Amino acid sequence: MQGKSRPSQKTNIYDQLGKEGSEAAETAWRAKRVSGEVVCGCCRSFDLHHLPIFEDSTESSFQLGSAPTESNGYLRVRCNGGLNQQRTAICNAVLAARLMNATLVLPELDTNSFWHDESGFPGVYDVEHFINTLRYDIHIVGKLPEIASRGKAKKLKAFQINPPRDASPSWYTTVALEKMKEHGAIYLTPFSHRLAEEIDDPELQRLRCRVNYHALRFKPHIMKLSHDIVDKLRSEGHFLSIHLRFEMDMLAFAGCLDIFTPVEQKILTKYRKENFAEKKLVYRERRLIGKCPLTPEEVGLILQAMGFDNSTRIYLAAGELFGGDRFMKPFRALFPHLENHNSVIGAEKIEENAQGLVGAAVDYMVCLLSDIFMPTYDGPSNFANNLMGHRLYYGFRTTIQPNRKALAPIFIDREEGRTAGFDARVRSVMFNSKFGGPHQRLHPESFYTNSWPECFCQLSTKRSVDRCPPDNVLQVLEHHRLQNDGGDEAETVNNSNKTGS
Repeated sequence: MQGKSRPSQKTNIYDQLGKEGSEAAETAWRAKRVSGEVVCGCCRSFDLHHLPIFEDSTESSFQLGSAPTESNGYLRVRCNGGLNQQRTAICNAVLAARLMNATLVLPELDTNSFWHDESGFPGVYDVEHFINTLRYDIHIVGKLPEIASRGKAKKLKAFQINPPRDASPSWYTTVALEKMKEHGAIYLTPFSHRLAEEIDDPELQRLRCRVNYHALRFKPHIMKLSHDIVDKLRSEGHFLSIHLRFEMDMLAFAGCLDIFTPVEQKILTKYRKENFAEKKLVYRERRLIGKCPLTPEEVGLILQAMGFDNSTRIYLAAGELFGGDRFMKPFRALFPHLENHNSVIGAEKIEENAQGLVGAAVDYMVCLLSDIFMPTYDGPSNFANNLMGHRLYYGFRTTIQPNRKALAPIFIDREEGRTAGFDARVRSVMFNSKFGGPHQRLHPESFYTNSWPECFCQLSTKRSVDRCPPDNVLQVLEHHRLQNDGGDEAETVNNSNKTGS
């Protein structure tokens, strides 16, 4: 794909963006050739579910990770926020447990306050898969153990700590660990953004990817719902998914009020005062620096300028759009084939499986598996942020990421009557992006949006740190674990490896 090329009227837009379709989540994901090397996420086509740990060494061998043989205590965490903010918190909790040689208690999801859903971790994620996938990294238990006290059994009480935002690894190995050793267990709450994203340790960053892209798997009924939707959409050809972030909370946070009626502005202003720090925000200034979410109409105009026509099937992942249907009408006029999880599978099907979190989880999976994904607003730990990273990891799946800052003056000119060359100007911005390809992460881009290069291995490289794991890595890791446990089973596994070689 040429980054700045312009699609002709006869060119299939999906081919123009370098996409040939996508496979189911459980199959081997395609890799792309980058600078002559085959590069892929650190996973192989077999059921690995484990990222290797590599370090530079003269022997050109990879270094094995293993869960600590002795635990310093128990770690409880309460993951607050929405589904994807909680997801990054879970990743950080695993890292924190690894740093402290701690046993992790299954993370608590603060689902009730955000989603009015009390299903928690076991209601959303496959617990057995989570524990099994991370068995070489940390020990995980379902709850705190009971201890004997004055002849009676009672639950171990965890010492509560409010950890600092973006705490360094050293905070966990000093302050938190000291309290853990003193009390036997600690409870970190709240636990959103409580571990720094940029850590100068590739092993820990790979562990983040191992949790995020392998261990955290939705429950079977959520996966089935998601695949049913994808199968129905794909039965009629390619489809594009859009995360249309145009809900009240985001608009109030962004301070983008001027396009709304006086009554709507009062609602947004009230919400902002109640939930965010007071700050004077000027709409035009916010828009020109790319801080305002794209409107549905702007999304439609971008797609139209890029060459998508009105036959394009679009899956919308969105909450309740603020401002009502008047904002959707222009978009629907351009692209009438709009779907969401309710229209494809039925609202009853979603509701009978669980409550609020399931809809968000299904949207996540459908967008992950879509031919092309387009976020309209990205930010720390949110839906789009994580999805872009997930799609990058699994084969550099095509993503259209609008540059809102570069597009703002083009849209302002159009609104003020200067429409000449509008489509060409939009194309000049949109076709100057990587569409989900590999690129070096630069601040303020999140690690969860782009885990390149830490979480990627190369099939042909002189640097051992970049190499992919051997095909029998699971057997090697299991043998290593059994050796640490000191059992005779290790010799049995070793002999079976030799027999199979």
